[in-house]
Amino acid sequence: MAYYVSRGDRLRRTAFLLCGDWHLAEDLTQITFVKLYQRWQRIERHDVMDQYARRVLLRTFLDQRRLPRRREVATEPDSSTLDSRVHHDPVPDDRLVLREALLRLSPQHRAVLVLRFWEDLPVEQVAEILACSTGTVKSQTSRGLARLREVLDDTTPVAGKVRR
Repeated sequence: MAYYVSRGDRLRRTAFLLCGDWHLAEDLTQITFVKLYQRWQRIERHDVMDQYARRVLLRTFLDQRRLPRRREVATEPDSSTLDSRVHHDPVPDDRLVLREALLRLSPQHRAVLVLRFWEDLPVEQVAEILACSTGTVKSQTSRGLARLREVLDDTTPVAGKVRR
């Protein structure tokens, strides 16, 4: 319980950056903590629990992306669930633009960028979480940043309008 209280919000924010939906982020976080709870007695080193939790969260996110869509789809927007992307300023908030750009990246690029720059993890730790080589993390980071720049260039406000 103490681990959930101390780390739950951070993992939920990371999940949100991965999926772009607060409800799904909450689901991913809950699934992550259920998996952690189920394996708690078998985990030998609790000093690396944060890294293990991020790995479980990331794998859960990627597994959710691979599953066929079986979720309900709303047919009409409900005022209680309106997307926070609605913004009335002619120049969108930088956070919203960045979030939209992140959502246009592949899940793998998004995962690497979130772990490297949101979680501020070194290349070696990201490689361990993703179960790949440091070279793969470096190349995915480079490609992800290049793609992010392309996406941001496409959505840069020009004379009060957003190019698409």
